[in-house]
Amino acid sequence: MADGSVTSTRAGRRMRADARRNRDRILGAAVSAVAEHGAEASLEEIARRAGVGSATLHRHFSSRRALLDAVFQDAAEDLCAAARDLATAPDPAGALDAWLRAVARHAASSRGLAASLIPGGHDVCGASVHDKIVTAGEGLLARARAARAVRSDIVIMDLLMLVTGICLITERRPDGAAEADRLLGIALGGIHPAIPDADAT
Repeated sequence: MADGSVTSTRAGRRMRADARRNRDRILGAAVSAVAEHGAEASLEEIARRAGVGSATLHRHFSSRRALLDAVFQDAAEDLCAAARDLATAPDPAGALDAWLRAVARHAASSRGLAASLIPGGHDVCGASVHDKIVTAGEGLLARARAARAVRSDIVIMDLLMLVTGICLITERRPDGAAEADRLLGIALGGIHPAIPDADAT
């Protein structure tokens, strides 16, 4: 009886370890496929790359949205960490700009992330990724607004849609990440209050 219990426990542990390995392989394959093909990457292709069957993929991720949510969680956590690091930067406007550039870099490397940030983006992945990124940006925007370094009529979704639009336009270009950063730099000039011309009289 005891030997059977030990054997059963060991088998259960092996099954759990196998399941974890399968999940990790699926997630790794999904990250690669989404980077290449965006949120519409083939689930069958992801399963093939992971070396598992479609049934195994769906056992771990019940829907495309659940899989994409897992794919983009790392990006969301990175952006939350960046926001925390920038929260005490001496230049609130510069901190906000730096964070928005980080959003653009992540969106450029994780095709499909940008689409999750726009209204209706919950159709791409679950609400958790969207909400984490929005909340992280709101804190930096509030600080910049309090310092009067950002126009008072701007809300965080304005900025995320700006980043999203630029990333969606440039994501298929060979130098998309660099071009997105350049265009974002131009656009960010418009979110700050106008500075009077010192030579104007």
